[in-house]
Amino acid sequence: MSAYACLFVPSFLAAAVERVEPALRERPLIVVTGTAPATRVVEVNAAARVLGVHPPMTEAEARARCSELTTRTCADEARAAAHLALLDAALAVSPRVEDAAPGIVHVDTSGLDRLFGDAASVGRRLVREARAVGFTATVGLAESRAAARVAARLGRAVTVVEGGRERETLAGASVMLLEPDADTTMTLARWGVRTVGELAALPRDGLVARLGAGGLRLHDLACGIDRAPFRTYTPPVFYQEAQGIDWEIETLDALAAVLTPALERLCARLAAGHLAADVLDVELRLVSGERHHRRVALAHPLGDPQALLTLVRLDLEAHPPNAAVVGVAVVAHPVRSVAGQGGLWHPTLPAIRELATVLTRLAALVGPEAVGAPQLIDSHRPDPATLTRFNPQVVSEDGGGRKSRMREIAGSLHERVSAGHGPPCPAASAPRPLTGVENTLALRRLRPPRAIDVTWESDAPSALEWNGARYRVMTAAGPWRISGEWWDVRGWARDEWDVALSDGTLCRITLDLRTGAWSLDGVYD
Repeated sequence: MSAYACLFVPSFLAAAVERVEPALRERPLIVVTGTAPATRVVEVNAAARVLGVHPPMTEAEARARCSELTTRTCADEARAAAHLALLDAALAVSPRVEDAAPGIVHVDTSGLDRLFGDAASVGRRLVREARAVGFTATVGLAESRAAARVAARLGRAVTVVEGGRERETLAGASVMLLEPDADTTMTLARWGVRTVGELAALPRDGLVARLGAGGLRLHDLACGIDRAPFRTYTPPVFYQEAQGIDWEIETLDALAAVLTPALERLCARLAAGHLAADVLDVELRLVSGERHHRRVALAHPLGDPQALLTLVRLDLEAHPPNAAVVGVAVVAHPVRSVAGQGGLWHPTLPAIRELATVLTRLAALVGPEAVGAPQLIDSHRPDPATLTRFNPQVVSEDGGGRKSRMREIAGSLHERVSAGHGPPCPAASAPRPLTGVENTLALRRLRPPRAIDVTWESDAPSALEWNGARYRVMTAAGPWRISGEWWDVRGWARDEWDVALSDGTLCRITLDLRTGAWSLDGVYD
């Protein structure tokens, strides 16, 4: 049999404001609309309702009843983020949820008893997930969405309606829980219909004749009948949280204090879906009307708000906005984070938070394009490699032992950071004299190759100059001509020579046949 739950957040607009400012939960709060002095109350929290404040009274009347009211306007960004967060909480329990209305989510609970237990246990799990993303919710469970929706509004944390007892269980509920419009409410009051049971007992044909389609909908709800199909909600491809600011922010510390709650709410939503942020976009709305956008590429998917805050601060230190900040929005591109285990005989990887911080600092020093993992390119060109996004997972090699790609990236980063400094000139590189029989030599490649000047005699190099010093070529072997990609504009061709210099150093030099430029490609050790 079908089974449904309704996740309901009372006073949703006020709850959306409290989610952004948790301190307001203990104070009387009203959400208003309009322009002063004609502002009206559209939503109140529980503390304000106890004091007799309710919609749609004016703000002036509300303050006459309670002078300690806190007034807020619910921004569209905060309301939209709160609505999506409630859907995320439901998705953490069931893969099939329906976006019924702001603050109301229908959940298909069929088969969840195998994971969480009976219906009451499923309801308590939904309440916990809603609390994790910042809401105090109630849950109703029944065999139909209509009955579950009414049960969720009864005020108890979890209400379970047994199959076949919908009318008996919900009969005493107020007919206002069905949310009739103003005209229907007045008509039902004249008829003396005050409860759901009294409405369900009315003749259906007569009710439709007098109230039309609206009366038919109310009667279906009172009887716990679902007419509309279940419309499954599809989550967005990104997660966004916004934080409004009532003043201008000009310092990084003040901006970090605003970013912290936004990142905490964002990470709570990601955790509800067992996800992590792969890329983080930070958009700052400036007082000048411009928007300062920064994309923080993470070295590894993260779900820790403090780690994300550290990375965002590092990026903003390197790329500060050019005006004061009056609005903040943070967008996370989620990925499913899969837990894994490293190799048994290899050192453990560093903490993801520390690794991400180190790589972000390196990117700030040498540029993001110079930080990554080396990857070979399918080409015959010498050293055809590029940098890709670093992934510290332990990978298998040749079906045998395992190695950490972290060692590869460490070498690559060191090589890229030290580019331009490189090994010393041949005369100062601890040369190995060519005397007698030697063991196998190793070529130490210079990356990038060093530009040199070569003197040519009798179809062979006779001397070379580099870094202000001149070296005579004693012996030269070559050339070895290699070329490739002649069919493309990226075609290349070069000659390679191995030469022994006057100081006893053996090195490799190359001639680019397309440009005529010579370079020192490596030194033999």
